Amino acid sequence: MTVHRQLNVEDWIGILRRRKWQLITPAILCALAGLLVSFALPKQYTSHTRVLVESPVVPDDIVKPVVSDDVNRRLASMQGEILSRTRLQGLIEQNHLYQRDWDRVPMETLVDRLRKSVNVAPMAPTPGTLTDNVLGFNIDVTLSDAKVAQTVCTQIASMFRDLNFQQREQQSEDTTQFLGTQLAAAKAKLDDQDAKLAAFQNQYLGAQPGDQQTNLTMLAGLTQQLEAVTQSLNEAQSNKAFANSMLTQQLAEVKSSNGGDPQSLQLQLNQLQAQLVSLRARYTDKHPDVIKAKEEIADLEKKMQAPAPISTSKLPTPQPGAESLQIQQLRAQLNQAETTIGEKQKEQAQLQQQIKGIQGRIQMTPLVQQQYSALTRDRQTALDFYNSLLKRRDDAQMATDLERRQESENFRVLDPPSLPEQPSFPNRQLFVLGGLIAGLGIGICLVRISEMRDKSLRQPRDVEIFLGVPTLAVISSRNPDERANPSLAPLFNTTVPGTRSASV
Repeated sequence: MTVHRQLNVEDWIGILRRRKWQLITPAILCALAGLLVSFALPKQYTSHTRVLVESPVVPDDIVKPVVSDDVNRRLASMQGEILSRTRLQGLIEQNHLYQRDWDRVPMETLVDRLRKSVNVAPMAPTPGTLTDNVLGFNIDVTLSDAKVAQTVCTQIASMFRDLNFQQREQQSEDTTQFLGTQLAAAKAKLDDQDAKLAAFQNQYLGAQPGDQQTNLTMLAGLTQQLEAVTQSLNEAQSNKAFANSMLTQQLAEVKSSNGGDPQSLQLQLNQLQAQLVSLRARYTDKHPDVIKAKEEIADLEKKMQAPAPISTSKLPTPQPGAESLQIQQLRAQLNQAETTIGEKQKEQAQLQQQIKGIQGRIQMTPLVQQQYSALTRDRQTALDFYNSLLKRRDDAQMATDLERRQESENFRVLDPPSLPEQPSFPNRQLFVLGGLIAGLGIGICLVRISEMRDKSLRQPRDVEIFLGVPTLAVISSRNPDERANPSLAPLFNTTVPGTRSASV
């Protein structure tokens, strides 16, 4: 149609009435062609199964699982391994798939064909759940034989279940073995720290930070003991000096009665001088005892310097057994005082040595405390690390035991692989519907071409657009259709039998 104007609903209805067979005929023919093609194509059967990811029997807060990776990632890894060339080639040879093409088609092509026939799709989580992990997955296997499709689907589901068990068990065992190795190394390090700490404690026994208060208490006690021993020593020396003085006097009196022996005078002088030294150690020079001792020494020295009297007869020297009882008692007191002085001096030296050692340990305490803190800190770190590894190793062993008993997270076939009764391909309804849609498209193209080639003027508006002048009357060969053109019917309508429509 050469006239170009905007078509309304009446124009479309008119075109549909005139060209309806051009639309219906291609649609029917294409639908029939789709149906015939669906019968001609080879049939394909799809076996379906659903595998559920079960949670562990023992809750995670009791036994923490070793395998903590995402199920989606693990499923993708297993899918890549199961759909590998090695496993799929085994399935092809075991089930005699594509046997007619073995001699003329490479095995890589057959493996790729089987890979495209297997579809593994994760199940979407239930709406409203907080977890992003899949609850399971579906396995679809499409082959030309329904029984073989069911068999292959069963084998693939078993592969997923077995591979999941093997991977989890192997990962648990590897983790346990790794933790055991690390635990042995941590134990060796902890033993080394214990040995260093024990050697340090033996080396600085009594000088450790915890012994400081004990050392101070011992030092105070030893100081008091030293003072007591020193006082006892001074008393013993004083007693010795007194006994020595008294003995000297007694001997001097005995000697003077016997004529005065120079040797006894010298012995008496030595004893007085020793007594003077002892008195000066305790008192000053103005003390009466010191002054008296000096006077006795001076008198004795004058007596020794005086010439000895000449005697006609020599007096006998008194024997020890002939000494008086008082002299014997003084000699016993002198010996006892000397023994006491020796014991006290020895005890004093021991106490001084002990005090010196304790003072040395107290002085070393800051340095020892620094080294001790470093050693204890390193040992505590090693102990904490060892305890942490020990707990992890025990948890890994329990998790491995659960994996071996298949009480952890595992795959369970929820729906066994189905034996398809109807082919999944070709779908005849889809083929017929596709042919019908294609036929309608072809019919629409044909109608459009026919309308573009049609030169007829069918409406008064066509005349006005084509000629550019208004229409005065319409002449028709039959009664006008007032419903089609109700606006022109009142104006003028003439019917001439045997003539075609004309406009003036």
